Amino acid sequence: MKLAEALAQRADAVRRVEQLRARVVGSARYQEGEVPAENAAEVLAQAGEVMDELELLIRRINRTNSTAVIDGHGTLTDVLARRDVLRLRHSVVTAAADAAAGRDQRGAARQLRSELKMFSALPVAALRAQADVLSKEIREVDVLIQRTNWEVDLLEE
Repeated sequence: MKLAEALAQRADAVRRVEQLRARVVGSARYQEGEVPAENAAEVLAQAGEVMDELELLIRRINRTNSTAVIDGHGTLTDVLARRDVLRLRHSVVTAAADAAAGRDQRGAARQLRSELKMFSALPVAALRAQADVLSKEIREVDVLIQRTNWEVDLLEE
C-alpha cells in the first residue's frame, strides 16, 4: 500500500470515529418507556475497534514518514515540519500586513480632522510580497509531499 492510500484510510477512520461518537452520544440516554435508537455500548465498542485500527495506521504512517528520504530535503517528517512552519510564517506575515494596512480595525477611519492619524509601523507592500513568496514555497513543498506520498510504500508494523 502506498503512503497516500494509508493517509486516505486514516482520514476515513477519523471520520468514522466522529460519526460513531455522535451515535454514542445520541443513544447514551433515553426516556423511560422508550427504546434507544441504538445500543450505545455496542456502538462504543465499535468506536474502540476503529480507534485501535487507527492507532496502528498512524504508527505505520509516522514510521514511514520518519524513514522516507527525499533527496536534498531530508526525511518526509523534515519536509512536513518545513511545511508547517511555512504555513505558520505565512499566517504571521499576512496578519502583520493586514494590521499594518488597518484591516483589523473595523470602522476606524477618521471621522473628524481633530482625530489622530494612524500610521503603519510596517512596510505593507513588502510584507505582501513576502507572503506571496511564502505561498509559492508552500505550494512547492505540498507538491513534493504529495508526490512522495504516492511513491513511497507504507512500512509494515
